[in-house]
Amino acid sequence: MESMRDKLLILAQNLWWTWRPEVRAIFHELDEDSYTRVHRNPVAVLKELDEAQVDERIRETDLPSRIDRARRQLTEYLNPVTTWGLIRAGALKSRPVAYFSAEFGLHECIPIYSGGLGILAGDHLKGASDLDVPLVGVGLLYREGYVHQVLDKEYWQQDVMEPFYVKDLPLNMVKDAGGKPLRVGVELPGRIVYLRIQMAEVGRVKLLLLDTNDPDNDSLDQQVAARLYGGDQRTRIQQELLLGVGGMRALRCLGITPGALHLNEGHSAFAILEWARQKMEICGMDPRKALREVAGSTVFTTHTPVEAGHDKFPPSLAEDHLRTLAEGMGLDLQEVLGLGRTHPHDATEPFMPTVMALRHSRRANGVSALHGAVAREMWQVLWPGRKPEEVPIGHVTNGVHLSTWLAPEVNDIYTARLSPNWKEAMAHPSTWTPIEFIDPGEIWEIRQILKARTIRFARSQVARMRERLELPPLDPPPLDPEALTIGFARRFVPYKRPDLLFTDLDRLAALLNNPKGPVNLIFAGRAHPADREGKALIQQVARLADDPRFNRHIVFLEGHNIHVGRQLYQGVDAWLNTPRRPMEACGTSGMKAVMNGALHISVLDGWWAEAYDGENGFAIGNGEVHVNPEIQHGRDAENLFRLLEDAVVPLYYSRDEDGVPRNWMRHVKRSIRTMAWRCNADRMVMDYVRELYLPAALVSACQMPSP
Repeated sequence: MESMRDKLLILAQNLWWTWRPEVRAIFHELDEDSYTRVHRNPVAVLKELDEAQVDERIRETDLPSRIDRARRQLTEYLNPVTTWGLIRAGALKSRPVAYFSAEFGLHECIPIYSGGLGILAGDHLKGASDLDVPLVGVGLLYREGYVHQVLDKEYWQQDVMEPFYVKDLPLNMVKDAGGKPLRVGVELPGRIVYLRIQMAEVGRVKLLLLDTNDPDNDSLDQQVAARLYGGDQRTRIQQELLLGVGGMRALRCLGITPGALHLNEGHSAFAILEWARQKMEICGMDPRKALREVAGSTVFTTHTPVEAGHDKFPPSLAEDHLRTLAEGMGLDLQEVLGLGRTHPHDATEPFMPTVMALRHSRRANGVSALHGAVAREMWQVLWPGRKPEEVPIGHVTNGVHLSTWLAPEVNDIYTARLSPNWKEAMAHPSTWTPIEFIDPGEIWEIRQILKARTIRFARSQVARMRERLELPPLDPPPLDPEALTIGFARRFVPYKRPDLLFTDLDRLAALLNNPKGPVNLIFAGRAHPADREGKALIQQVARLADDPRFNRHIVFLEGHNIHVGRQLYQGVDAWLNTPRRPMEACGTSGMKAVMNGALHISVLDGWWAEAYDGENGFAIGNGEVHVNPEIQHGRDAENLFRLLEDAVVPLYYSRDEDGVPRNWMRHVKRSIRTMAWRCNADRMVMDYVRELYLPAALVSACQMPSP
């Protein structure tokens, strides 16, 4: 018979708890201090408590019944009677999708992500789990994670390592029949690096994380994949080889034969070469035929709308690292290098994994309709003689995992007011029709509760930062709790233009401090450790937040991660997105805010270009782009100021006799009704299954060797 601690351990070991707030609440109540100290990681909480301590904590509470209920719900979730995937994706059951990504953002306690790419990958796995789509994730276990952001007294971003302990994570080492860690080897110049396989349970989906911490590796090789995006180009190409080649070998070692290979950005492109080599070994194919067949079963998703953002490895570096792979495939080294060159026979060109992935995937896609068009234009050079519209790159617009990002109070409204099975039918527009019949005052009250929570969180973050920097506390505290509160949280990089409103500081001060309609701005986000321009933007925002004209209404929150983002998405009134069109591939942060009842204020770029209908949010400009970036910047700044002054602020502060801004809430309800069905991860994964995975798996099945 399972004890309470046994049940809690079972719950903690499956990352299903990350999108079940009622389960997270159990661990929080079990040991609030410890829970906070270990960054909301229940495995670490339970390691600190023995059976007697657990029994003592829950003796006089309602936790036993809640634990039993959660344990039963997890069992039912893992053993469904029928699911969308069982009916629609059964062809993938014996040959699942292998989903490769350099980073996965599943929860803040597993810091192996840096930003949007990883968050998207985490949401993709969770969406596949909810739908029961046969899929296995493959990534690297970065034992030092990604850099943690703190600001110094000059408000300059410092990149520090924040240690975490793998033994305290919800991971299990994969072992062989003799109980020894299962491992695979990958050839790097002059040696073999061994990778152990750590497995995470993400609901119904498995995630394999490759770990270089093997005693047969020397100390340098144990560190080669210790840090996400760490080191120089040599480290980068070695990490990508470990991910792509090691990932395919790990799948084979576990007896998993992919029906389709999905590469989330070019970091994992070397999986193509290893899969082709395996086909040669298993099926006796010649290398070129093997590459063609792998291409037929490969899906490649590109996220970066500028060529400079894609890896480029110098010829000599690529030669050193691809020589063994070329020999294993029986191909000339220069021929293999040509697979990743824009002009295959130009030996002076760098090797680009993205180019190889595009050439060797019959199904490639951008992550929004506009981004698909941008990608076709950018990569037309790989298909000489074709017009941009004929380039074989489509699009699947990203979506977000609603259960991960929804505030519990909003989830309760949806559960009470939509159909009982709304989570199973969230990708259907009709599911969201009942939103129109909810009393605006009911949603408004919930929104005020959430905003108060977000402001308390932001104030506490600012207070802690100022105390650490030995700065006096702000008096009065920042952020007017009654003011229209706008959030901006994303990677700080020049093209995202967090400083768009700073073109006229006097006008900004008048906007924020208007006694009849004040406005709060909450900023958060990190810059890449090597990006001084991005760090300078953070410094500019943080200094404004310390200026007496603005410190009542502007704050910058350091240490941006999933937890900080969640607090903002759930409680701001509006979400601001100001990229230089068309450089935002998708921009899913706004989707998360919209699902919680915020309104989106954005340039018509990424997903907003296809979702805005004139009444479900606000558009900055009309989508036209001037050839001179400085002129465009000025126009966008002017358009944003006028939009806020003439439309957004007046709409928010126009109240009825009960204090409810009914016209604002009308836009909120239209926003949810028109976008919730299309901006969720279920719809995204369904699109991948129908349009990409099943066709790719059909090709793969046709290539299976005869028994």
